[in-house]
Amino acid sequence: MADVLTFTDRGIYCPAGDFYIDPWRPVDRALITHGHADHSRWGMRSYLATEAAAPVIRHRLGDITLDTIRYGETRQIGSATVSFHPAGHVPGSAQIRVAVGGQVWVASGDYKTVADGLSEPFEPVQCHAFITECTFGLPVFKWTAEDVLARQMNDWWAANAAAGRTSILGAYALGKAQRLLTSVDAQIGPILTHGAVENTNAVLRAQGINLPDTIRVTPDLKIADHPGALVIATPSAMGGTWGRRFGPSSSAFASGWMALRGVRRRRAGDRGFIVSDHADWAGLNAAIKETGATRIFTTHGYTSAFQKYLSEQGYDAHVVSTEYEGESLDGGDEPVVEDA
Repeated sequence: MADVLTFTDRGIYCPAGDFYIDPWRPVDRALITHGHADHSRWGMRSYLATEAAAPVIRHRLGDITLDTIRYGETRQIGSATVSFHPAGHVPGSAQIRVAVGGQVWVASGDYKTVADGLSEPFEPVQCHAFITECTFGLPVFKWTAEDVLARQMNDWWAANAAAGRTSILGAYALGKAQRLLTSVDAQIGPILTHGAVENTNAVLRAQGINLPDTIRVTPDLKIADHPGALVIATPSAMGGTWGRRFGPSSSAFASGWMALRGVRRRRAGDRGFIVSDHADWAGLNAAIKETGATRIFTTHGYTSAFQKYLSEQGYDAHVVSTEYEGESLDGGDEPVVEDA
């Protein structure tokens, strides 16, 4: 029996439906798991994504031919039956289920198994073959519990405010920034945002996602007018002149990579919060087990190490080369929506 999905130099391809999933080169028909720049790229003749992912994709890519689908809705494309299911990564993110001739494959895109109160919670999908990321596919990666994370960030912010310092927190513009916004205590002080974060906030607010009040950082903003502020910025903005406008400050990064002591030491931030929109080691293993799949394909991340581990657990596991980027400290997942 032929494979339901194949791996090409353009992306993950379904011969039975003549479509690609998250292709990285131009194709006629692209099914998109979510709006991060390494998964939704410009140049496709047509796109299909969830209703919740569509606004950000349109915002990023402009005038494109984009159709939408509801979670759980089935659609026949050629001789393939497809449906989209929550991935828990960012708002609107999906796993894509593809069924052909009794065989079911799932391309998970990026996913997170812990509910964060912002994204649609991850739902395991039964399948024969599962394509999984493994950005954090080593046992050292274990995320901080949501309540503990909120307390850590609020304590750090409150201490800085009491000492007359601005708190600058680095996070991706789509997903993580909004997740942190919903976790912090807005009563501590005003919340300022980098333009890329605020652009994404506006898109998500317009589709009904509730976020606390924020103030866009503009060239004429006076930090003295916002004492004790928390600034949420893209990681790439923090090291340049943009980040130096806030006077006495303390900086922190919110990333899964903060679980590695060496990474924390190499970064210039004063604090590191261990949090990611990707699954940690326990999440990856739980998700794979819940699918019931026997064939596993590992993409972007610790692919070889994770494939070896899965093979030792009895899975028919394979490494697949893709152009997805996972999570980096300097941009990675975040959409390219630059602003001052």
